[in-house]
Amino acid sequence: MMSISEAITTIKKAENDADRLIEDAKQRSSKMKEEAKEKTDALIKSAKDKAHEETGDIIFKAEDDAKKETLQISKQADENINKTKNQATGKVDEAVNVIVKNIL
Repeated sequence: MMSISEAITTIKKAENDADRLIEDAKQRSSKMKEEAKEKTDALIKSAKDKAHEETGDIIFKAEDDAKKETLQISKQADENINKTKNQATGKVDEAVNVIVKNIL
């Protein structure tokens, strides 16, 4: 059997070992938290960068689409103007003929 002195020494050693394990666990936990925060920050930054990039792409596409639509509207307006101009020119010729017939 162990003596009381040996038992106390063994208990004290076990307590010290437990204290070291607790301290090691706290240090590992802190390190894990720091690593997790760094990874989280990196993921957030990456997501923000990607979102900014996608926003730029969306804006560029919207501007490109708007330019195309503007050109299409301008082309349609030119066609309508020419059509109206041609119709008006035809009516001028008719009006001149009517006036000439009435005068003669």
